[in-house]
Amino acid sequence: MKVELQYLVVTATVCTLLFSSCCLNVSTDETRAGSGPGSNSPAVNFAAFREHFDRVYDVNSEEFHRRHLYYQVGDKNKRETETCRGGTVDTFCTLMNSKNSIQRHAYLKNVSLTPQSAQYGINKFSDFSQEEFKDLYLRATADRAPPYTGLKTEGLPAKFDWREKAVVAPVQNQQACGSCWAFSVVGAMQSVHAIQGSPLTQLSVQQVLDCSYQNKGCNGGSTVRALNWLKQTREKLVPQKEYPYKAKTGICHFFPQSHGGVSVENFTAHDFSGQEEAMMGQLVEKGPLAAIVDAVSWQDYLGGIIQHHCSSQWSNHAVLVVGYNTMGDIPYWIVQNSWGTTWGNEGYVYIRIGGNVCGIADSVAAVVL
Repeated sequence: MKVELQYLVVTATVCTLLFSSCCLNVSTDETRAGSGPGSNSPAVNFAAFREHFDRVYDVNSEEFHRRHLYYQVGDKNKRETETCRGGTVDTFCTLMNSKNSIQRHAYLKNVSLTPQSAQYGINKFSDFSQEEFKDLYLRATADRAPPYTGLKTEGLPAKFDWREKAVVAPVQNQQACGSCWAFSVVGAMQSVHAIQGSPLTQLSVQQVLDCSYQNKGCNGGSTVRALNWLKQTREKLVPQKEYPYKAKTGICHFFPQSHGGVSVENFTAHDFSGQEEAMMGQLVEKGPLAAIVDAVSWQDYLGGIIQHHCSSQWSNHAVLVVGYNTMGDIPYWIVQNSWGTTWGNEGYVYIRIGGNVCGIADSVAAVVL
């Protein structure tokens, strides 16, 4: 009984730490962890978690027991010995080898102790296994991009955010479909279209998903291959309302050339690793950028600035870089994700500038319309 009581005390303490929304001392509201519901959620047990995140699986079902297990103790990655063989020790292997979700959160939090650091804990993905999360959401592939050899832009502002110019569409939700690559490309296109003076219009992600034959729809794709397809075919993307998102791959719906839409004239794709200041210049000059990142640890992200624990070795997710801020102690990229507004900082993630954190600079594409 004494051992059980000690276990309950330790468990309660860990849960309290995971759900605390006052664990940061940050200088701006933007980088404050906890703008999403996971940070101050009352979900200290699985019943509360299900209610908070509107989970509807039957309590007597196999899915309920499986989700409860993932939420409570996580799962052992089935492919860990294959992926991490050879004695390699990195963040991916550490996370995948964590025996349970509490250990995973503790690991992430222990290396995130600097000011404004990212915070991790229970969020909308906490009843997913690590492998399931990776298979559903991390389906982007990165084509090797040439190193950037251009000049750096002089006189850049200390802070720049395309959202402030009303040319960034609201955060979308890809749902259980590996379509991040399409959301990233379409996000860049619709922003550049608005920057050029047209009304901000959400373009059809489903059209890219169904018709970009060089990619695999919900099973994954590449931003560069999608842009290549758009450039070569001069396919015009129609508004989302004409070709709505279904979160599943469908049959391509063709439109006549006379139909209105937005097409890609050209694009650039470069590796800015070691040259993130030049990447800032590209953002200011050309508009929001489509980037491929390592997002393995983002399953547990609540908010704040990611400064550690993601590498450039496991590019797996496409995002849209919409701005940067170098005014505080920790300069950071402002990145729009496609997992809905209940994730992260109301759908955004902040990544430290410098050091190519999460591989943010490895493969970065700018669109020309």
